[in-house]
Amino acid sequence: MVDPDYDLFAAIVATGSISAAARRLAISPPMASKRLARLERRLGTQLVHRSTRRLALTQAGAAFHDDVVAILAAVAAAEARVSGHQRDVRGPLRLSGPTSFGRLHLAPHLGLFLDAYPGVDLRFDLSDGFSDLIADRIDVAVRIAPAIDSGLTAHRLGTSRRILCAAPAYLAAHGHPNGIAALADHRLLAADGQLPWRLEGPDGPVIVDRRSHVGTNSSEVVRELTLAGVGIALRSLWDVDHDIAAGRLARVLVDHEGSVDVGIYAVHPAAGLIPPAVTALVDWLRALYAAPAPWERAAQSSGFRQEGLSRPRSRWQDAIRSDGRTPDIGWEQGNAEDL
Repeated sequence: MVDPDYDLFAAIVATGSISAAARRLAISPPMASKRLARLERRLGTQLVHRSTRRLALTQAGAAFHDDVVAILAAVAAAEARVSGHQRDVRGPLRLSGPTSFGRLHLAPHLGLFLDAYPGVDLRFDLSDGFSDLIADRIDVAVRIAPAIDSGLTAHRLGTSRRILCAAPAYLAAHGHPNGIAALADHRLLAADGQLPWRLEGPDGPVIVDRRSHVGTNSSEVVRELTLAGVGIALRSLWDVDHDIAAGRLARVLVDHEGSVDVGIYAVHPAAGLIPPAVTALVDWLRALYAAPAPWERAAQSSGFRQEGLSRPRSRWQDAIRSDGRTPDIGWEQGNAEDL
């Protein structure tokens, strides 16, 4: 039997507050507080920093949360196997995704999906170009973009926050820019097509239109150049969260971020019946990246400013922890790669 305090801790992280988690689990806030304190005493470490304004995971809490999510998912997969739910999900399934995101945030987790649905014959391809899903016979694609073609059905998995960052060595040599205008005196790094930068700041949207100090068609090359101290880059948080946490990169102009309309989507052709394997994979991805997403938790544990704890988790994430089955989730229609 899974410790019920694990469910409580996961709910606190997902909802952003003890009282909201208590309401979700139908217990009183004082009882939720006592159970969280009991869990921390048993583990011998503080999991959550408490204040009157917000909750924040400690470093130990962030690591424990990752383990708890994996434990709950494994239990759900085991229940699905016993109940026979996975028997309806089988056959070939072709998934594609952006190279960096797929390597960092898809490939490490697909084993859990395959454990839950052993009848699925999965093929997983990576490409930074937009594939023609029908011509290439792709069932599901993960795309990172502000919009999706109208011929596709899009399911928003999350928001791709993008931040300005540089290596400490670069900032030591060239100084910190004290405003957007000061970027004119700095080396900027971007792959082909990634400039101009469209940023949101305290005074509204701004555009930074410059040439990249080094030309490249690879976003991963930009990341390596940034780590090597060549210049300042606008990078997705999911790509640099661990580098920020480890001190290999530092934020620049923290009041400015990339336009918030860039989303992370799972997309599939809109026409025809949706195969059960496609539905199962999309629901799995929605639960996997339910707020706060893994990269936001990693950044938060290092003191990075973010609002992830205040956002609710998905209904699939709730259901998988109660009976191991995937509920009937309403399908989002939308228009939604790696920026």
